[in-house]
Amino acid sequence: MLLSHVVRRQQEQRSCADLGVQDLFGGYPQGLQAHTSAGQGVVMPVSPRRPASLQGRVFRGSRVVAQGLLTRTELRGRAWRPLFRDVYADARLKVTHRTRCAAAVRWVLPPGVVIAGRSAAALYGAASVADHEPLDVLVPAAQRFGPVSGLVVHASEIAATDVAIRQGIPLTTPTRTCWDLAQWLPTEEAVAIVDRLASQRLVVIPELRAGSRSRAGNRGWRRMMRVAELADAGAESAPESRLRVRIVLAGVQAPVTQFVVERDGRFVARLDLAWPHLRVAVEYDGLWHDDPEQFHRDRRRLNRLLGEDWIVLHVTAKRFREDFDGFLAELRQALRSRSR
Repeated sequence: MLLSHVVRRQQEQRSCADLGVQDLFGGYPQGLQAHTSAGQGVVMPVSPRRPASLQGRVFRGSRVVAQGLLTRTELRGRAWRPLFRDVYADARLKVTHRTRCAAAVRWVLPPGVVIAGRSAAALYGAASVADHEPLDVLVPAAQRFGPVSGLVVHASEIAATDVAIRQGIPLTTPTRTCWDLAQWLPTEEAVAIVDRLASQRLVVIPELRAGSRSRAGNRGWRRMMRVAELADAGAESAPESRLRVRIVLAGVQAPVTQFVVERDGRFVARLDLAWPHLRVAVEYDGLWHDDPEQFHRDRRRLNRLLGEDWIVLHVTAKRFREDFDGFLAELRQALRSRSR
């Protein structure tokens, strides 16, 4: 009995790990990973009943109950995870934000409703969205849909040219995504995502600006114009983008992103934010700067910059969050000292 139980669990694990999204509900991209935990040399308690046809899959609960694959009591058990109303996943499947987007398209969203906003940006690889966060979806203004638990429903006109298909999932185009982000998010957050889309060459910032001007007078065009004017494809991280935007909104001249310092044609350093004509720079120190080896490299780089007569200010996440005004005063003082 014990041997057969172990073999059965191993088969279940292998079958679950091998499944991609197209196995979940047909026609969707691969890339979802299942995970299990099993003790070695330990007799595990009897597992819940897991029909082979549901292993590693997302499914409609009412359908599998009607088919006799599960009872309603079993469906509420620990073997299955609810995603949306009447939509469940094998609890051993690693459910990501993309999984939930694909599941919503398959089982929840009516025709014409598409993934949008931060969720669309995440599918483009331009935003970090937690697996459990609600999905942004866009519904045509004339269509009624929602509210639905797990979804943030936005209503607006949607042109056919505003919709793309990415890995089988209908979503707003990068350009339309930028427009929506400018309307729905604080400026700092919207710019950080637009920066990333631009760095991936999914949008072109001058074209965003021109498009915003062409829609002058339309609702939301000023917000889009503000975001487009602040955007910079040179930003390498969302925190750097937020820092730059806050500096500019405080009235400081926009810095150059990722400025390369050279001496006699040889590389000295690359700076997150720089005012080259004044030899003033700002470096954002993220968590990875806590690494001793990285810290050593940073200090050597700082010494080289000081040797080139640069003023370099460092900003940590904590200071950006808790003492931005103090940092801003230091930056203004540094810029003034070089403007005399």
